[in-house]
Amino acid sequence: MSSNLSATPVLITVRSLSAGAASGRLTCGGLDVACALGRGGITRDKREGDGAAPAGRFALLTVYYRADRVARPRTRLPVTELHPWMGWCDAPDHPRYNHLVTRPFTASHEAMWRDDHLYDIVVVLDCNLRPAVRGRGSAIFFHLARPGYPPTEGCVAVKEQDMRHILERCGPGAAICID
Repeated sequence: MSSNLSATPVLITVRSLSAGAASGRLTCGGLDVACALGRGGITRDKREGDGAAPAGRFALLTVYYRADRVARPRTRLPVTELHPWMGWCDAPDHPRYNHLVTRPFTASHEAMWRDDHLYDIVVVLDCNLRPAVRGRGSAIFFHLARPGYPPTEGCVAVKEQDMRHILERCGPGAAICID
């Protein structure tokens, strides 16, 4: 592990470029990079399907990655390989709402094993998880951005190189503040 792996909890700050903007700036220590936000900008009243990133401070919980595509991220956060059977329930009425599920899965869910590269590295944020409140948003992640930083469905996204630099600094207590 590199000397960049600090024992001090890291705070990542995300701000939109303007009210309702789907793009922003992410800062982490001395790093200041572009990021994509939800197509609905940032909201203080998150609802399932609104396409907005939720305002608030959220712990970084688990890093997932596609071992068939990218190297394991260097971080002190828990890291798990993604597999084709992994999904994330986005059905508000289901008992597994906003949690990892095993595919095939009959209720509405998002595949974690994607054809695009957005989840080649993806971090689960502690947003509406404990407990998951029906309809208050699911699958709120910190993940990789598409080229050109088009809007996400409600997540924060950065390019892979920036994600790797950020995760190298992160360990227990790391959080993202979306404002």
